[in-house]
Amino acid sequence: MNTNITTSFLQELYPKIKEDKLFGKWITLSDVEPLIQLLNKDIFQVELLGESEEKRNIYKLKLGTGTKKIMIWSQMHGNESTGTKALFDLFKFFETYPDHHITRTILSNCTLTIIPMLNPDGSLAYTRVNAKEVDLNRDAVDLEACESILLRNTLDEFNPKFCFNLHDQRTIFGVEGKNQPATISFLAPSEEETRKITTGRKETMNVIIAMNELLQTIIPNQIGRYTDEFYPTATGDNFQKLGHNTILIEAGHYKDDYNREEVRKFNFYALLEGLYYISSTEDFSEYEAYFEIPNNNKQFFDVIHRYNDKEDIAYQYEDKIIDNQFVSTLKKHQEGNLKGHIGHNEIVFEY
Repeated sequence: MNTNITTSFLQELYPKIKEDKLFGKWITLSDVEPLIQLLNKDIFQVELLGESEEKRNIYKLKLGTGTKKIMIWSQMHGNESTGTKALFDLFKFFETYPDHHITRTILSNCTLTIIPMLNPDGSLAYTRVNAKEVDLNRDAVDLEACESILLRNTLDEFNPKFCFNLHDQRTIFGVEGKNQPATISFLAPSEEETRKITTGRKETMNVIIAMNELLQTIIPNQIGRYTDEFYPTATGDNFQKLGHNTILIEAGHYKDDYNREEVRKFNFYALLEGLYYISSTEDFSEYEAYFEIPNNNKQFFDVIHRYNDKEDIAYQYEDKIIDNQFVSTLKKHQEGNLKGHIGHNEIVFEY
């Protein structure tokens, strides 16, 4: 399998299409709603899908005319915004280059339905959960939250062949055997406890292979494979079980990129490659190389203080909204023998 999009093309392209009105980790409805309203109506059909628990707007975008149906959603966890930024970079690519062969191939062969911010209440509060303290990514069975119902109704009505479920993962994750942060991680979710490799999972893995091959040329050894432990109430697991091939993309850490501005770029690269690959491929049966992607592991801390005469101390950044400002504070997390861990930043104290 060869990637369809070249590194040189992407590196030249990205500065031209990055949506510079979005920056940082705290992305709210007030940030994206004006951008949604300004989308080119010749490309995008914008629909008010519904409202959140606190009556904030949730939008659905539709574009493309092809037979291959793809559904994408972001920020079901309100404090995970990297995928949202990457989506608006993708939108700007389609608008800026409507006649590019990549745009034409995707939009003529696929129909996309996109929910760019599923959890606007959690986004404003910068929380994982919604306003009723429901984790939307664990609400696929009970459907307690109105946002979960909107997502499921959209899935049932649209009936996509592929889904992209966009998330962020913590800075603790690294790539097994590489001593590198897991900058992007992928998952083809399991459908049941035995993690059987079904036809649908093979097709999901096949698309992930293409995205991984591209990213390995740009950030080698920084792509991980998220655990495929089956979660009975999880969105991806249930959508996969229902026959909708669901690709989980987890945006992680890149060196000195705590605003996740570099990672959004890699997220965009993965999305564009995934969409282009689906749009131009008919045989999704090859899957074995998926298992060559190393597992994620938990080996990193944000900062480690190393001492030669006492126990090491590890610190993690804690993000909060205080007085309507995004505040990131370094907090002591663990103390002890941390030789098996790596700090994104390490300070060695020698006496």
